[in-house]
Amino acid sequence: MGIRIDVVVEYPINDEMERVLGLAEAVGEPVTVGFLWDGHEEPERAVLVPAATLALWEHWAPTAYPASDAGEENRAVPEEPELAHPAEFGEFTLFRRRVGGRTAVARKGVVVAELLDPDEAHWLQERARNVRQGFMDPKQKAAFEEFLARQASLDEQ
Repeated sequence: MGIRIDVVVEYPINDEMERVLGLAEAVGEPVTVGFLWDGHEEPERAVLVPAATLALWEHWAPTAYPASDAGEENRAVPEEPELAHPAEFGEFTLFRRRVGGRTAVARKGVVVAELLDPDEAHWLQERARNVRQGFMDPKQKAAFEEFLARQASLDEQ
């Protein structure tokens, strides 16, 4: 899926986040990143999807990504993520959503990308591709119907 980059994020003063976000925006393709936070052994994986690409995927994907805990009836009360201040990395600001786990990435007040769970990004991309491949826009459909109308019937052939 797109480009794969591992980024070590230690402090907001590093410009690594700014470079990765700029790269995703410039290439217009999803960028898989791994964040190695202080005190953690394994990197946290995410897919940075440019806003226009995500909008296209969500347009073509007919349903939302299924919640991972949808089948768990035994959970007492769903745990709400803690509200946090936006994180600033150079000219980019990250806004963590409390619902869904996505993180919106804004530059100068405009959302330019979103960080998604790799499974959700893959699911969205696949669903969008499958639906789009089965879709014919109105002009294409009219031209195809006209083409079929000009064809001789099987009896006449």
